[in-house]
Amino acid sequence: MKKAIVYVCVLVFAWTLPIYANVRAEVKTVKSNIELVDQARSAILIERDTGTILYAKNAHEKLPPASMTKIMTMLLIMEAIDQGQLKWNEKVRTSEYAASMGGSQIFLEPGEEMTVDELMRGIAIGSGNDASVAMAERIAGSEEAFVEMMNKKAKQLGLKDTVFKNATGLPAEGHYSSAYDMAMMAKELLKYDEITKYTGKYEDYLRENTDKKFWLVNTNRLVKFYPGVDGVKTGFTAEAKYCLTATAKKNGMRVIAVVFGAPTPKDRNAQITKLLDYAFSQYQTHPVYKKNEVIATAKVSKGKKKEVELVTAEPISVLTKKGVSMNEMKKVVKIKEVKAPIQKGKVLGTLILKQDGKELLRRPLVAKQSVAEASWWDLFKQTLQTLTKSA
Repeated sequence: MKKAIVYVCVLVFAWTLPIYANVRAEVKTVKSNIELVDQARSAILIERDTGTILYAKNAHEKLPPASMTKIMTMLLIMEAIDQGQLKWNEKVRTSEYAASMGGSQIFLEPGEEMTVDELMRGIAIGSGNDASVAMAERIAGSEEAFVEMMNKKAKQLGLKDTVFKNATGLPAEGHYSSAYDMAMMAKELLKYDEITKYTGKYEDYLRENTDKKFWLVNTNRLVKFYPGVDGVKTGFTAEAKYCLTATAKKNGMRVIAVVFGAPTPKDRNAQITKLLDYAFSQYQTHPVYKKNEVIATAKVSKGKKKEVELVTAEPISVLTKKGVSMNEMKKVVKIKEVKAPIQKGKVLGTLILKQDGKELLRRPLVAKQSVAEASWWDLFKQTLQTLTKSA
């Protein structure tokens, strides 16, 4: 028997926010004949909150992502922290396998312990392959099991151009992604505000109070040289050439730019700079809701609590061309039938923004808190309270 859908249409007070007619929920690409990228194999530029594609070149071409792979590794780490499976101060022990990783590394020794915070710095700033594998083993038990999680998450995000073979981006047959998929992974990662404290740091130190003090310098030089850049991840191998998934925030608008296969680091940074300059000169966003803002309340069937608050899963904004006039919007909230148990973060409804009867965008609404299933005694007390109130 299919679950019923309860439609709660809330036509609240009208906002006066700018609406760009070409930005629609079902049309996520702004058409442009401008050729911004000429020194890279593929590229994409998106606005983070709406996901609108502002520019694309061979965006679905399957290419080796090199260390940009670690965007997915960091995403799974952030999810584990958000779900309470990890804590920043937890110490993680390095296996012999993790310590044996070549390429970029923070030179972990077998048996060495570092906190999750330290290992994340080693991944985000220093692109440590050993740190990535150590965290993969902590979360999933082995790198192989973690890679399964990575590929599962890619499917959940609807990514069709990505297959992971490892947690690091080291060369492996059949390990590939695309500019579009990398942008979507970065979009998901940037839901977690804390991540830019790591990806946006230019330099740091590990093992500070020892004689093995290790200096970390961000492989993404734009963090230092382009105002507003605070992530996300570079990549390089002989096959992949120079790659970068970058994000920058200016005047409240966050954009993500991705470049695959630039011939030199200078070319890579120049192409990303052109994409960022274009976005900030042509577009603007108008925030509607912050992340975790309460939008509605849903009644819970058979739960220890009778109601649960529905909140935004990420910031919600409207994208406009600069200088576009203000228009009226209306809000519609659709809430599913809600039955306990409910886990925090579970999608329970949908927020739809409309203008002149046309849908502009829709975003999921999630449970603000977990609600356990009620026992028979809980249900009895709830019934008794209801009868007492009615009496």
